[in-house]
Amino acid sequence: MSNNAYTDHLLQFRSVERKRLILSLSITLIVMILEIIGGLATNSIALISDAGHMFTHSFAIGLSLLANFIARKPSCHHKTFGMYRAEVLAAFINGIILIPIVGFILYESILRFINPQEIFGFYMLIVAFVGLGVNLSSIIILQGSQNVSLNVRSVFYHMIADAASSIGIVIAAVIIIYTGLVILDPIVSIGISIIIIYWAYGILKESTRILLEMAPKGMNINTIREDLKKNFPEIMDLYNAHLWTIIPNMLIYSVHIKLNDQLREANQEELILKMNDFLSKNYKIIESTIQIIPNDAVETCNI
Repeated sequence: MSNNAYTDHLLQFRSVERKRLILSLSITLIVMILEIIGGLATNSIALISDAGHMFTHSFAIGLSLLANFIARKPSCHHKTFGMYRAEVLAAFINGIILIPIVGFILYESILRFINPQEIFGFYMLIVAFVGLGVNLSSIIILQGSQNVSLNVRSVFYHMIADAASSIGIVIAAVIIIYTGLVILDPIVSIGISIIIIYWAYGILKESTRILLEMAPKGMNINTIREDLKKNFPEIMDLYNAHLWTIIPNMLIYSVHIKLNDQLREANQEELILKMNDFLSKNYKIIESTIQIIPNDAVETCNI
């Protein structure tokens, strides 16, 4: 896929992504308000903590929508890659914001262990069922988009975590109704915290890799080097190779190559075109910069 074709496809995808995020945000805000009211009415820290989690989801979706809008801006003379990475930055910020939220939930849960309080299990159960239904709806809405956009993936993981926490609250509410074990309420809150930490770590790790311009996860630049040498006998060696990600599935590659003396008179322009096509088809690299250098040139980085 050419760079222009990929960009057109990406803009079309973002239009669909934006509509899904708006719908998901509307649903999340409604449930957040319901859980705040329900948590206060039932005296459930699990519901209130889940409402706090919903607030972070609302903020995350809002941030994702803003990043989606910014990322649609075209490239220019001083923003040569456009604003694509606004989405990655949004995902990173979403992951960071989850950390103090987890701290608050854990703090409140510990207080409930020390000072257990009465909980109205029946109303807690009703609100938890509503939350679960909405979370599942948001997951269905965003399904598929998370495989293309790290930005959407951060929101999608939020929703998965929310659905899991809603299930935990439903189970806890049922047990509280029949046994009166209010200690389950802070236990569920701690379980929610663990889920949040797990997903936040994944998002932070991947977004950090992209922002630091590391090679994409699962791709080895030495493997690409050997693969090029194997398929193009004209190549004597490769130097100064760099592979990085603008956004997930948008890979960029650059390299200096030296040609074998006996093959140096080959059509270099045609060779470069073939290599570009090879990298695109086999490694999904949408843009590659290949420079042929003299064999007696001194290289600073031999990869």
